[in-house]
Amino acid sequence: MEVLAREAIERGLALGASYVDARVERIASESLVVRNDRLTEVAAREEFGLAVRAWVDGAFGFAAAPLALEDAATARALAERAVRLGRILAPARARRADWSALDPTKGEPAVGEYTTPVAIDPFALSDAEKLEPLRAACAALGGDAGVTAREATFACRSRRQWFASSEGAAFHQELVRTGAGIAATAACHGEVAVRSWPASYGGDHQPGGFERVQEFELLQHAPRVRDEALALAAAPTCAAGTRDIVLSSNLVMLVIHETVGHATELDRVLGAEADLAGHSFADVDARGVLVYGSPWVSLHADSRAAADPREHGLDTRGIDDEGVRAERWSLVHAGRFVDFQSSRETAHALGSRASHGCARAQSWYHPPIVRITNVSLAPGAWDFDELVRDTGDGLLLDGVKTWSIDEARRNFQFTAELGWELVGGTKRRLVRTPTFTGDTLGFWRSCDAVCSPAHFRMWGITNCGKGNPVQDGEMSHGAAPARFRGVRILAG
Repeated sequence: MEVLAREAIERGLALGASYVDARVERIASESLVVRNDRLTEVAAREEFGLAVRAWVDGAFGFAAAPLALEDAATARALAERAVRLGRILAPARARRADWSALDPTKGEPAVGEYTTPVAIDPFALSDAEKLEPLRAACAALGGDAGVTAREATFACRSRRQWFASSEGAAFHQELVRTGAGIAATAACHGEVAVRSWPASYGGDHQPGGFERVQEFELLQHAPRVRDEALALAAAPTCAAGTRDIVLSSNLVMLVIHETVGHATELDRVLGAEADLAGHSFADVDARGVLVYGSPWVSLHADSRAAADPREHGLDTRGIDDEGVRAERWSLVHAGRFVDFQSSRETAHALGSRASHGCARAQSWYHPPIVRITNVSLAPGAWDFDELVRDTGDGLLLDGVKTWSIDEARRNFQFTAELGWELVGGTKRRLVRTPTFTGDTLGFWRSCDAVCSPAHFRMWGITNCGKGNPVQDGEMSHGAAPARFRGVRILAG
């Protein structure tokens, strides 16, 4: 595979390109859905291709095509096309596409390999082995006529990549993620309610193999999920007002993704990305000045491998798709904004700063763009039960139902699956469709407590859309439950 990449690079340089990189990728994915005890969806996909980028006269040309093994002719042809496209685009460019140099302190250009730790290869298991926990959990969601739909899902993806560049990079990595989830829909008392585990919209996804599905304990949680769906259908809607709220870690994850992850993508800030989900309220002068949150709010980005695989995210890797090594850095420290998420081109726009390695593509047939990496809220010191008691009167919210945010990533509206009214620090009454709204900076500044590392969890996102043509990105956000004071609640 590296030989094919080198064929493309050498041909591109021979045609006059100043820089060439090539990615050979083999991507495999599988998914299964059991609905009301029947296998209703089965999908398996495999693709193999080569992407070539050539920097010519201050513009990038990009070309990609499917590959056959030992397909050197295609590699050379793609390099020729990329160089030709770069020359065509160069006269039409609004500005020169310059980019930052590699950081020698990180051992770049990157040479080596990285593989996601996998205990049980999901692709090696039979369909029956993968279906067994889904069927069992789906059956356990039943037992009450009020539950009208029961669903259990499974998905896995493997991305094998060989990256090489004219700067000397030569890196191989294999990234594997596996996920599963269950959901119960109750239709009774004139209402419809959905409850899910461990996350909504197809469950949670983690780096690793089928061992991650086993950790979700779908069967053990199914009766509770069923009962909560039924209780939600009978519960009153959440009343409007201004309340102190405690968010579960999966809701903190959503807030991180929409108000920090996307808002700190540097291409949005520079005005180079406004097509899908808008731009950003932040500007290039915000670093070190903008008060993003309270002193209890510290958020970091981290694509490196940790000693404990359970701390890994879906964007834990060796390099990004420009050959920049994975790293960790602060986005917000003790409430103050520190830095953006960048690619080599966007980093150069800030004065030749080194890229943080956030350029990634969905697959071999996409060019890399700035993507959110693993972004997490640093845990605090609170025990969860103590935090609930200390909150007194308020709301405890759990599970993601819907979300909405404006194009500048400032004003948002998020709805939880479930809410508990807190009275005197105890859960008093279940409420349906609790919805909280606010502006990004005001909301993070209202945070006055974050739970301890014992309550911290990484959550995987597999369908983050960005760009035109749209690309799906994958990343994780880590969080512990947190409290926010004086939040506006909308009528359910």
